[in-house]
Amino acid sequence: MLDPFFAPFPLFKESIQPLCDTLHLYSLPLHIHEILSAFAIYHIIFEYIAAPLSTALLPKSYTGLSWESKLRWNMHCVSLVQSVSISVLALWVMGADQERKTMNLEERLWGYTGAAGMVQALATGYFLFDLSVMIRYLDVFGVGMLTHASSCLLTYTLGFRPVFNYYGCVFMLYELSTPFLNIHWFFDKLGMTGSKAQLYNGLALVSVFFSCRLVWGAYSSFNIYKDVWDSLHITNDMKFDSRPEMMVYGQDRSLPWWLVALYLGGHVTLQVLNVFWLGRMIAAIRKRFSSKVKVNGKAE
Repeated sequence: MLDPFFAPFPLFKESIQPLCDTLHLYSLPLHIHEILSAFAIYHIIFEYIAAPLSTALLPKSYTGLSWESKLRWNMHCVSLVQSVSISVLALWVMGADQERKTMNLEERLWGYTGAAGMVQALATGYFLFDLSVMIRYLDVFGVGMLTHASSCLLTYTLGFRPVFNYYGCVFMLYELSTPFLNIHWFFDKLGMTGSKAQLYNGLALVSVFFSCRLVWGAYSSFNIYKDVWDSLHITNDMKFDSRPEMMVYGQDRSLPWWLVALYLGGHVTLQVLNVFWLGRMIAAIRKRFSSKVKVNGKAE
């Protein structure tokens, strides 16, 4: 399936092609404009839209926040927009991209479709923006969030070799739980801690998080582990009938150990963190709906 986004400007594409070839990021020139567009959109929301819009719609709640809380509020606004949009796009591509659906082992590892590349590029643009904010406000968000942004950006950028292009949409479905997490945070800041709305949202958050990150995540991680394992046993006499148009950028049909370790190690770490985060979420929700006294809608 072709990339539905507008094509990059030829001069811009040609200017970065040598660098991308040197870095073995062969499909990156086709999507660099999408990365920069996503970065620009999220930056504009963070810097110029979230604050005035929140002030206009929720003057008492937003203006009463501390400087640090306003930063976090603005970041949650960006995260909400990003998580909804990228989840919808990933689901759409997974349903509409017939070429992606029928990928064989070789194509899942080194193949490429424009639509899947678009999802990967828009996600990369967000992680680039996320990293810039984490660096700029390291004292607010901390080293943990900086590490998360860095690792996500690195992982999705390396996908432009291309490698695991098929799995870009798959793991973007982790974001299905993020809107509920953002809404849960907003409820706390709006004085709605312990409300029925927060309860229903909390139940949805735990359910979707468990389904998309633990169940779907474990299933998808197993599939990518299996593909990597099978790739280690590919011999020259094996025929895959891979489609040339999908393998045109798959010039490096190899999986260096450092790349395997980075991807698979990252997935194992993320799965462990998902279990930890789920426990923290359940504990936080239980705390908000315990029998403790609440003052002005906020848990003590």
